Amino acid sequence: MKLLLTLIFTLSFILPVKAQEQTNSATTTYYLIRHSEKDRSDKSNKNPNLNDAGTKRAENWSQVFKNIAFDAVYSTRYNRTIETATPTAKSQNLEVQFYDPRNLFSEEFAEATHGKTVLIVGHSNTTPAFVNSILGEQKYADMDDHDNGSLYIVTICEDTKIDQVLKIN
Repeated sequence: MKLLLTLIFTLSFILPVKAQEQTNSATTTYYLIRHSEKDRSDKSNKNPNLNDAGTKRAENWSQVFKNIAFDAVYSTRYNRTIETATPTAKSQNLEVQFYDPRNLFSEEFAEATHGKTVLIVGHSNTTPAFVNSILGEQKYADMDDHDNGSLYIVTICEDTKIDQVLKIN
């Protein structure tokens, strides 16, 4: 019985992959996170670095993602997002690429990432807005300013879009 359950479980993963290969449809998966905890000691600093807890969380994200083969890692051009993206990018021998937070999920971005697995690091307002842009609907509100552990995952296969949010502590 255990062998039968193992076989069924294994086939449930293999068969959809085989079917997808036969139709030649490309699957695109986006993983979106907010930057890790930032240094809040200087309220006038508009571009702070990560604090110690943020540095640890950035390293932890690289462990969370260690079994995901990213094709690209994107960040805004702020210290805190770059510092959050860097450990994962380095662990996968990738360079951090940049996107414009005022132009989320542009046609160019969609084309450049089509069929790929991509990590996108943003902010409390841009991360859910980016997800909404990908989905084509206003589904997610801005994140709480202290939420550094939400992981949004959007998978696109042909015209089907599946999204989920996980909390990673």
